[in-house]
Amino acid sequence: MVQENFIQVDGNKIRYLESGDSKNILVLVHGLGASAERWNNVIPNFVKHYHVIVPDLIGFGYSDKPVVDYTPDFFSTFLGKFFDALGIKRPNVIGSSLGGQIAAEYASAHPNNIEKLILVSPSGVMKKSTPALDAYIMAALYPNEQSAKNAFEMMESSGNQVDDRIVRGFVERMQLPNAKLAFMSTVLGLKNSEVITTKLHTILSPTLIIWGSKDPVIPIQHAESFASSIKDCRFYRMDGCGHTPYVQDPETFSSIVLEFLSCR
Repeated sequence: MVQENFIQVDGNKIRYLESGDSKNILVLVHGLGASAERWNNVIPNFVKHYHVIVPDLIGFGYSDKPVVDYTPDFFSTFLGKFFDALGIKRPNVIGSSLGGQIAAEYASAHPNNIEKLILVSPSGVMKKSTPALDAYIMAALYPNEQSAKNAFEMMESSGNQVDDRIVRGFVERMQLPNAKLAFMSTVLGLKNSEVITTKLHTILSPTLIIWGSKDPVIPIQHAESFASSIKDCRFYRMDGCGHTPYVQDPETFSSIVLEFLSCR
């Protein structure tokens, strides 16, 4: 059973999903414009072994969207405050895309606070946009089912039809008050920030990087910058997958992650 909960962080109401009763905590951090539901396909596989906590990042999903500058530093600080508010100590963390950059930023600034780190096609290195990212930004600014469907099909890059629930959920969330402001502030915050590479050497947590071989949003050639900069790092390429392999091939993704987390 997955529970929907809310907690206050700096006076903002933050939504999160929670399931499992293990003493070992696994936090899943979604990407740009997404919500906790993005992880629905893998949550059931993880709750057998972990207490799973999945926030809607501040500015996204059904969490509050204050008028602030949504920079990588802002998100990293938020993640730490979210952990503190829930009393989370040394969790395992999986971050996807923007969520991967946030998790890496936090792990680099707090090297003893993360047990193990999994980064899925993280942002933070790529500075030029791609056609798939451009389509996604346009879908966020002008949210309707057709524009969102086109963007998600481009991001998946498999030719398969995208789940209508993903499309409808995205359109619904992007029509919420301040959703577009938070989205575009985040895009600008990423564009104007320094590349994360210089910070990655301070990450001490054992790290796994997973990248879809057909990712058109953040192409796989950017993986080398992460893999070569993190001291204790493994890399896994998910062939045939686009930007969100945990959505496209949840069973393979889950088995890769669980094997990594179980290694001593």
